[in-house]
Amino acid sequence: MLTVKNAVAAIEFYRAAFGAAEEERATAPTGHVVSQMAIDGLRFFLVDENPEAFNLSPRSLGGTSVRLNLIVEDPDATTAAALRAGASEIFPVSDQPYGFRQGRVADPDGHHWLIGKPLAR
Repeated sequence: MLTVKNAVAAIEFYRAAFGAAEEERATAPTGHVVSQMAIDGLRFFLVDENPEAFNLSPRSLGGTSVRLNLIVEDPDATTAAALRAGASEIFPVSDQPYGFRQGRVADPDGHHWLIGKPLAR
């Protein structure tokens, strides 16, 4: 469950950046949105920030301790799409000594995404 400042905007970011599909959406009486999304069939949820329920986004917290690892066929193209959609580069895609071609971006809400694939052995 990713907590974001604005779920509707985050849904559009994930569509543009990662080709995510929104599978389901619920809106609470308070107006808070909960969305079930999927990237290549792998599901995740996002929800509007709600300080009263102790649900804060990385932007409100000033950082994150979570990194999401997205394995894709073409990390360079996926990272470029994420940057065009509004992500910030943490480190560029390159061949890593631990056997991955991988880079790292922060989405507009501050969640970190490692985008890569295993290197051929």
